[in-house]
Amino acid sequence: MTLLLRIGTRRSTLAMTQTGHVRQALADALEVDAADMDARLPLVPIVTTGDRIQDRRLLEVGGKALFTKEIEAALFDGRCDLAVHSLKDVPVEPPEGLALAAIPVREDPRDAFVSERFDGVMDLPEGARVGTASLRRQAQLLALRPDLRIELLRGNVDSRLKRVADGEFEAILLAASGLNRLGRGDRIRAMLPVEDFVPAPGQGALALQTREAGAPGLDLWGPALNDPTTALAVRAERAAMRALEGSCRTAVGAHAWREGDDLVLVAERLRPDGTRRWRETARIPVASDVEAAAEALGQTVQDRALADGEPFEN
Repeated sequence: MTLLLRIGTRRSTLAMTQTGHVRQALADALEVDAADMDARLPLVPIVTTGDRIQDRRLLEVGGKALFTKEIEAALFDGRCDLAVHSLKDVPVEPPEGLALAAIPVREDPRDAFVSERFDGVMDLPEGARVGTASLRRQAQLLALRPDLRIELLRGNVDSRLKRVADGEFEAILLAASGLNRLGRGDRIRAMLPVEDFVPAPGQGALALQTREAGAPGLDLWGPALNDPTTALAVRAERAAMRALEGSCRTAVGAHAWREGDDLVLVAERLRPDGTRRWRETARIPVASDVEAAAEALGQTVQDRALADGEPFEN
């Protein structure tokens, strides 16, 4: 019987591009010829609520799940067998009946500084306008430069790049991974250091989601597309976020990387105005219960923030 694997994805240019990379990797793992791609690995593009709403922050309309819920519904009702998501958009607690089947090698997880005239955050003039839709990036910017004017920036990557090129902003912040995947890496003026801009949990990584029962050919493509190092790091980041109650209403970051036999994890929470930040770093042996240790680290950060009077958000 010929294998059929229908791939659900957002319809945005970035989502279609990164899904195209995954689709080619699937074709290689399953030995599907280019001529048979449309028949055996068809794409199922889906416009999500998050794509349709462009004039408000996600926290005002339901959070990041707005980028995944319609695609997850397509998995449940059988319109697709596999969904490709940006992992940072996937809620930490997946819907019952769905599972993350593979996490491919991660792209650069850092934030990128994009500007027509300035080389970095500290080079911006006083009161400069900086565009972002991320509460985390807003808080991290203001922690360094409380004088900056942070303004809402939504839309696809090309529309955001056009707005800064047209002079609406002195600079904008974007995920480096998206720019690289779209071949727009030349627009990056500077890469923002992790010590100042701890990335969002899962930033730069993709998630391949299926029904819990699996998907056609999973035993063949699952191991081929899953990168154990990336998968371990993002599990730790997401465990820390679970303890931090990270959402679009809280400014949180978590980033992990492998160093020898340890996983280094940094997690932080910030006030939206950047006036306070709580951060912890740990070295976690990879042979230990990494998720439990990561959740404990996130809880330490959360407890410090709550002790200082920060509200509990979820």
